[in-house]
Amino acid sequence: MSENNKPVVICAPEPRSLDLIFTPERLAALRERYTLVETDAASVASLDAETLAAARYVLGQPPIGSETLARMTALRAVLNVESNLLDNMPYDTIFARGIHVLTTGAVFAVPVAEIGLGLALDLARGITPADNDFRAGREKWGGAGNGEARLISGADVGIIGFGDLGRALNRLLAGFRCTVKVCDPWLPPSILREHGVVPARQDEVLESSDFVFVVAAVTTENRGFLGAEEFARMRRGASFILLSRADVVDFDALVDAVARGHITAASDVFPEEPLPLDHPVRTLDGFVRSAHRAGALDVAFKRMGDMVLEDMALMDRGLPPQRCKRAERETAALMRSRPVDTN
Repeated sequence: MSENNKPVVICAPEPRSLDLIFTPERLAALRERYTLVETDAASVASLDAETLAAARYVLGQPPIGSETLARMTALRAVLNVESNLLDNMPYDTIFARGIHVLTTGAVFAVPVAEIGLGLALDLARGITPADNDFRAGREKWGGAGNGEARLISGADVGIIGFGDLGRALNRLLAGFRCTVKVCDPWLPPSILREHGVVPARQDEVLESSDFVFVVAAVTTENRGFLGAEEFARMRRGASFILLSRADVVDFDALVDAVARGHITAASDVFPEEPLPLDHPVRTLDGFVRSAHRAGALDVAFKRMGDMVLEDMALMDRGLPPQRCKRAERETAALMRSRPVDTN
């Protein structure tokens, strides 16, 4: 405890800021309930011994080595507001001590799912190319402008990954009466069926879908697991929508599959961000681009603050957190998404 008997919170929420994730009212409540030690991620380990020993929560996921962790004797939870679990802590020791590692990434599920549906609609109906043609005075009116258009309603849809984002996407697709097949090796088939989707192998999803949404997180086991062979399995003219992280695909192979006209694609994430100005995907027909902006809505960031405050209040009472997602000891160390550096 600090001198005023308020629990201590070490705040290093990079790349977020307290003003970004809390409304003024919620930030005032945070300051009222807790003693905040605001610092940057790199400086946490060098905080004085008294502060480290008193810290009940860490807001953010700064590097915490074994020696630093040993000094944090009152620590109850690390609240990651970056959304990707980082490989910068001794997870085995964290879990052995009963310390929660919590992520707020669920706030992005609905915003990303909505833009994913928008990207799919764009690919299905040629919205961006039609707009570009109209601007250039070469628009095609009526049916002439729908030569390759198709419907999402009633289509065969595949989803690779079925965490918060996959489930949010499936809810949005319900109104389109699609047949949805899902591949997620971390979930038993019964859970998938409970959500009204068809459990399937990855090759089944790729081969039988008109639209394939990829929402799988990057792990030590799946980097680049979607490559030339997998894209070749897809139906000619099918659409591939990438919403999670670029590291799950061989991006050059994706570009090649689109350039050859085998599939169309859309992505909110890229192997380099920002991409070089001469990267071929910038001018590639059949590819709709979004600059890693799918989840970056102010309403989502502010929900982070709500989740953090509610779960801290529960833990203050000796209860388990309920709003944030708890990292699992079996899978936390497998996550390999690169941290974001912009909001």
